[in-house]
Amino acid sequence: MVKKNNKKEKFYITTAIAYVNAKPHIGHALEIIQADAIARYMRAAGRDVFFGTGTDEHGDKIRRAAAQSQKTTKQFVNEISAIFKSQKKVLNLSYDKFIRTSNKKEHWLGAYKLWTELEKKGDIYKKKYEGLYCVGCEKFLTEKDLIDDKCPLHQKAPEKIEEENYFFRLTKYARAIENAIASDNLKILPATRKNEMLAFVRDGLEDVSFSRLKKAAPWGIPILKSDQTMYVWCDALSNYLSIIGYGKNTKTFKKWWPANAHIVGKDILRFHAIYWPAMLLSADLPLPKSILAHGFVTSGGQKMSKTLGNVVDPFEATKKHGVDALRYYLLREIPSDGDGDFSWEKFKNRYNDDLAKGLGNFVSRIAHLLAGEKIAVKLPISRKIQQEIRRMNVRVEKHVGEFRLHEALAAIFQLVQFGDSYINEKQPWKNKNAKVSRDLSALAIATGEALLPFMPETATKILAIFPIKAGYIYPKKNKALFPRAE
Repeated sequence: MVKKNNKKEKFYITTAIAYVNAKPHIGHALEIIQADAIARYMRAAGRDVFFGTGTDEHGDKIRRAAAQSQKTTKQFVNEISAIFKSQKKVLNLSYDKFIRTSNKKEHWLGAYKLWTELEKKGDIYKKKYEGLYCVGCEKFLTEKDLIDDKCPLHQKAPEKIEEENYFFRLTKYARAIENAIASDNLKILPATRKNEMLAFVRDGLEDVSFSRLKKAAPWGIPILKSDQTMYVWCDALSNYLSIIGYGKNTKTFKKWWPANAHIVGKDILRFHAIYWPAMLLSADLPLPKSILAHGFVTSGGQKMSKTLGNVVDPFEATKKHGVDALRYYLLREIPSDGDGDFSWEKFKNRYNDDLAKGLGNFVSRIAHLLAGEKIAVKLPISRKIQQEIRRMNVRVEKHVGEFRLHEALAAIFQLVQFGDSYINEKQPWKNKNAKVSRDLSALAIATGEALLPFMPETATKILAIFPIKAGYIYPKKNKALFPRAE
């Protein structure tokens, strides 16, 4: 059972908003399922939770993708954003709000307000700039970012661009950012990523481009009374403010800000751990409490890409064995703090070993052994069982707090293994024993409750097999939770 927090503290969690130049892949599913598990855990712990996500819909890369699809840019982003939004049902997500950066009535107000605050501080200025621009990354690169004169992520040479743009005084906040990260006032997990960000800051920062010429990048938020379009940083990053009312609803915004956790991929950590805090400091806004950086989902050891043809569709994965099988695989097989591989063979093995033969068999054994009994809730649970359940809950709480969701699930499945051993030891099929029945029902219910944040559909089924009414548990037989995959 999740440890309850008597104080109704707020907890605001976000994912990075997904870029809509293409349909969702398994990497997007990983991030939003991680955030969903944490949000559900915090709700169960008694927190007042706001979970935000959405889509990043501006930029020349999207305009080009729309043109290649022979669609208007608006039509293109509407279609792709709708697919991302449909993940809520497909992946059984519990987010509270979905923001779109093309939403003029909501997001644009927040983006404009943030721009204005930075401008008031004197932190936005105009200058001519010549640089190397990667369309794939939608950012300017330096020579030291390149490998063999190419962007290491997209394997293409960047375009040379000379423009007069607005810039943000990132250098002004270098020392403050370094102190915030080093002191964990802005906590970055895992620790290896924290060290990377500190090294990056200490290596020296440069002011960053904050706009593009409208004629070069017409699809975006226009800067008022200017020939410029707002560049990605003030546009995309400000979604974390606009989604909770910044620029529109002061009361709502003050309730939720600062964010307790931003969950982002390691490839965009720099912008969240350095650019974003600098912008917030300039706007006199509190920094987020933590940034949790996950790794990549690889396929056969290679980063997924459309070019290689190794992209895995999360919608297809849920059709094969259900949403909770996918949620389990991504949360258990992929380390929260590192890279992990996806293959259909590994997926099937996890499904059969952990879910069909492990969890599913454990629940069915107890249900069939106890079916038809009437077990008093007030009957004491043995000390040994209480200790194992308590140990599991403590471990889960610790691992969730450290952004190690794979370890949290491992702790729950250790209880399942313990429960199987307990059944074999007591052999309740030989003799009915009220105390043993109470212990077994307690193990099944504790497993179901612990799984609610991670595998909500399965957890709900488990708890329904052991319903509690008027002080008694009435176990009933169940169909296999996870039929073996051949």
